[in-house]
Amino acid sequence: MKLSEMRELLSARGIRLTKSLGQNFLHDGNQLRRIAEAAELTQSDKVLEIGPGLGPLTELLIHKAKEVLAIEKDARFVEMLRERFEAGQASRLFPFPSISEVGSTPALCLIHDDALEFLRREPRDWTDWKLVANLPYSVASPILVELAQPPNRPERLVATLQMEVARRLMAGPGDKDYGVLTLLVQLNYELSGWFKIPANCFFPAPDVDSACVVLVRRAKALLADAHRESFVKIVKRAFSQRRKMMLKLLKTDWPEERLLAAYTAVGLQLHTRAEAVGLELFVRLVNALTLPPRQS
Repeated sequence: MKLSEMRELLSARGIRLTKSLGQNFLHDGNQLRRIAEAAELTQSDKVLEIGPGLGPLTELLIHKAKEVLAIEKDARFVEMLRERFEAGQASRLFPFPSISEVGSTPALCLIHDDALEFLRREPRDWTDWKLVANLPYSVASPILVELAQPPNRPERLVATLQMEVARRLMAGPGDKDYGVLTLLVQLNYELSGWFKIPANCFFPAPDVDSACVVLVRRAKALLADAHRESFVKIVKRAFSQRRKMMLKLLKTDWPEERLLAAYTAVGLQLHTRAEAVGLELFVRLVNALTLPPRQS
């Protein structure tokens, strides 16, 4: 869908875009194709798209994948998408009984809902799915965390994000962008690649550049599912005041004696701040604090 087509379509319907919903639509065909290619889709893949908008990426996805589930919050665009792709009202339960075939293209299921609320309200098994989406800037981070944390997380996350958020996903210890989001996503995903998308590729053009980030689910889990809640708790507490020593912050939730023993076991210095602690060291600390002590 070209920029001129977007303008014409919106004008014909008298639609004014809502900034609070992050409605900046990617119209550059080359960038859209790069996003679809980064997903490495096959005819057996199932794709989750959040915020399809006018559907330029959706159009590519339904011709590359077996099934596309698109969640759109704005009722105006839900109506337009249904008309464009002839997708009927979908059930909120898997499998989707009203998925419609569009000619020879794969099935498209369109849901009118707030994507973040949908994910939290109706947890599903996304193990065999791939997220491919131009995520609304305002909710990109919580959506990624919501998808990345559960045991039944998607195989791949291909997301177009505000550059600031992309940097946080790709950061490492010592980087200014390194923090809670970094660790909550990197615990279960590895960075496979990324590319910048200039602001002028969107309509309307946002005030910042964007990037498409490709994250692939780790082949082997770094942490047992039973300890994930403790990992989230420790990481959030450790970064709650970045300039303070992590040990002082963790004393809020853990006895000092146990913390000191765990620090010694994993080789952490007492004065260390969270921003200097890598993912694997956080995992070791979580295990040291949650595993029962060995019997002598």
